[in-house]
Formats: sequence, structure tokens, C-alpha cells
Amino acid sequence: MAVTTDHVTGFVVGVGAAAVGLYLYKQNQQKVDQWLRQQGINLPQTGVKDERGMSLEELTREKERLEDLIAEREVQGKDAAS
Repeated sequence: MAVTTDHVTGFVVGVGAAAVGLYLYKQNQQKVDQWLRQQGINLPQTGVKDERGMSLEELTREKERLEDLIAEREVQGKDAAS
């Protein structure tokens, strides 16, 4: 069976569709992963870093980010209680 222009066109369209799909997934990865988990599909956690390999600056930034999240949750908890 010879490769025709239809085969090449189909291949190019397929690669393009896959690239667009990957781009859209990466832009909305957290939302998509959360929705998939709600459907019962277990996915590995993304964005989890090995703390031992992080620099002091990265660890400090992560600590500050976590402290901000904790403060936000505490405020939300106080708002919900009142």
C-alpha cells in the first residue's frame, strides 16, 4: 500500500490536533485533573517537588506560600463561623 497525500494530510492534522489538545490541557491542568479525580480516576499529584533538592530560596518561597494559604483558610474559617 502506497502512502498518498491523504495519509500525509491525515497525519499532519492528527499531530496538530494532538498539539492543540496538549496545549489546552496544560493551560487547564488543575481543573481537568480535579474533574477526573471527581469521576473516580486516580491521577498522580502534579507539581510535587522533592524538598531535599530545593534551594534555600525555593524552600523559603514555598514556606511563605504555605503560610499565606494557612492565613487565608483561617480567615475563611472565622468568616464561616460568624
